Amino acid sequence: MDNELSGKVAAVTGAASGIGLECARTFLAAGARVALVDRDGEKLQGLCRELGSGALPVVVNLTDAASVEGMLPQILEKFGQLDIFHANAGSYVGGHVVDGDADAWDRMLNLNINATFRSIRAVLPHMVERRTGDIIVTSSVAGVVPVVWEPIYTASKHAVQAFVHTVRRQVSKHGIRVGGVLPGPVVTALLDDWPKAKLEDAIATGSVMEPKEVAAAVLFMVTRPRNIVIRDLVILPQSLDL
Repeated sequence: MDNELSGKVAAVTGAASGIGLECARTFLAAGARVALVDRDGEKLQGLCRELGSGALPVVVNLTDAASVEGMLPQILEKFGQLDIFHANAGSYVGGHVVDGDADAWDRMLNLNINATFRSIRAVLPHMVERRTGDIIVTSSVAGVVPVVWEPIYTASKHAVQAFVHTVRRQVSKHGIRVGGVLPGPVVTALLDDWPKAKLEDAIATGSVMEPKEVAAAVLFMVTRPRNIVIRDLVILPQSLDL
């Protein structure tokens, strides 16, 4: 991979596994230094030893306001700047509303919406001051197509989409690009909530994707010329019937 991100510093939330980890690997391979942000400190330490000196473990509980406020100072202390912030952390709850767990909904909504908004707010002043930066949010195709099996998750991603579109317009004058990557189903731990038969059928029919395919899309978004912004990038398995 060419050093398309040489000299850049990226931070990825939810970086201990799944899409976040694959995006961190992809950014590193493209020449960036990368802060891996997650609450699983032990796992982050092991991953960063494996990934090398360009990887920084940043232990943050994104649902805790004080912890989020401590995120950017750790990144700046080590790397001195932040060029790319990938707000990727999220969770998933599917199923019928009539017998759903409202407490589980609250936990998911807090991470998918509140924590995403708060973490972006934490890094924006730095980017505004430097008059440059990229913010990418891991949204979902559910943010633009209501998915019957997952009404609460769909609602959370619709909120994310509204935030991406409005914040992008607020900060574009500062040279900051904001965009959402909207994948269809990806083989990560988030699909543990799917019925076993549904997941097995999706894998068999090729209607789910791998995290590396999302990471390639994110790299494409942040490497466009500065006068171009990818506002929404929807990526779907070819065979997904949606």
